[in-house]
Amino acid sequence: MTLTGFSRFLLVTMPLAVVPLALTPGVTTPALAQAAKPDAKKPDAKKPAAKPAAKKPAEKKTEKKPDPVPAVGGAQPTLLGQFGDWGAYTAAPGGKKVCFVIAKPTQTQPAGLNRDPSYMFISTRPADKVKEEVSVILGYPAKANVDATAEIGATHVTMYTQKDGAWVKNTGDEAKMVTALRGGSDVVVKAESGRGTKTSDTYSLKGLSQALDRAGQECK
Repeated sequence: MTLTGFSRFLLVTMPLAVVPLALTPGVTTPALAQAAKPDAKKPDAKKPAAKPAAKKPAEKKTEKKPDPVPAVGGAQPTLLGQFGDWGAYTAAPGGKKVCFVIAKPTQTQPAGLNRDPSYMFISTRPADKVKEEVSVILGYPAKANVDATAEIGATHVTMYTQKDGAWVKNTGDEAKMVTALRGGSDVVVKAESGRGTKTSDTYSLKGLSQALDRAGQECK
């Protein structure tokens, strides 16, 4: 599979932090307490009514919006929707419509390693007849002639590396990988840096299917 200019540009310029929507438990309003019944022995004596219970203040829902995405080939991407850990976007660099989904890893090993941010994205480019191409930015220059791997449960896919990027090595594995990603819970990308440091990045797949479906609607 050959490296496309757009894929390289998108990989290098795509900082994005994708955060799922926080859920807030519902708030129950307590009923007013009823007054006690009068004392039967003293008809005229009434106990004071109990004070209504104070209402619990409603909790505000919190939502962190995705970080702004830089222009792609001079075109500003538009957010189509946030789905779990994945954001769906569209852009039109050079007048050619492109749709993509993107996420950052939820866990990286070894922890505290001095490296640039890493991301995984899947792009569709109708003008180039490319559908759901999987790419990874590693955050460091990969070791020459050493492949990376993507593990989704029992499915293992080999990815060739070039500089700080990785792509599916065998064209026939592309659709198989996307199918596994849609049905998996996470994907682990393993690679090796030019200095010989081996890394393992885990990406949550929560919301990926919905994000891909939304991107597919935009770029049919």
